[in-house]
Amino acid sequence: MRLDDVTISKSIITAYQEKLLSLLKVDVALVGAGPANMVAGYYLGKAGLKAVIFESKLAPGGGMWGGGMMFNEIAVQNDALHIIEELGVGYKPRGDGYFTMDSVEATSTIISQCVKAGTTILNLVTATDVLFREEEGKPRVAGLVINWSPVEKLELHVDPLGMEATYVVDGTGHPADICHLVTRKLEARLNTRTGNVIGEMPLWADKGEQFTVVNTGEVFPGLYVVGMAANNAFGGPRMGPIFGGMLLSGKKAADMLSEKIKQ
Repeated sequence: MRLDDVTISKSIITAYQEKLLSLLKVDVALVGAGPANMVAGYYLGKAGLKAVIFESKLAPGGGMWGGGMMFNEIAVQNDALHIIEELGVGYKPRGDGYFTMDSVEATSTIISQCVKAGTTILNLVTATDVLFREEEGKPRVAGLVINWSPVEKLELHVDPLGMEATYVVDGTGHPADICHLVTRKLEARLNTRTGNVIGEMPLWADKGEQFTVVNTGEVFPGLYVVGMAANNAFGGPRMGPIFGGMLLSGKKAADMLSEKIKQ
């Protein structure tokens, strides 16, 4: 077989064009391909919903790849073991309800399962703004404004594109970027005790893991928070290299969104 460079290029351009066009109107748009959003994407795909994850970096996975201080092992507690087993990630028991997983295997497996379930991950794409509409006279997040990450990084004056979503999920981790956008640009109050992004507290794994799951939910009409973005928005502790709360947060968000969309 003779390989033709132009044919290869055309194939890639056509395939990506088809993919992007199909994702300009979705049920759920998730920002950030960390573990919480990828687990959410997995369950949303399984539920038959149309979802897309926008990841600003080259590799999806967030901070999961590096384990704890670059020891590429991560911990998970018994509460989230059923998710790990469903996804097919290998683990080793460490006693007292703790388990460890190879961070590279765990991250790559979750990425693969998310995509195979039907949720597309578009890497190197960043959300620069939100679309908003009025519902009963009140603003509601109704989609995202997206651009190539290198364009934003280089501060090039290139206009972005808009896409619609019934719901948007902020899974940007510690920055809680989308929550900050909403409060700044819409001058809106979030569903937090201050109405703003409160900011995360210092590390306390026990409370942080609980807080992550409890505060997963709708923080503003049309906008949900998961994982560390939930901790940041509502002012909870961080939890370090244990990931059960992240996984449970993603599943909780997917279950809530599936129920609302299918009503």
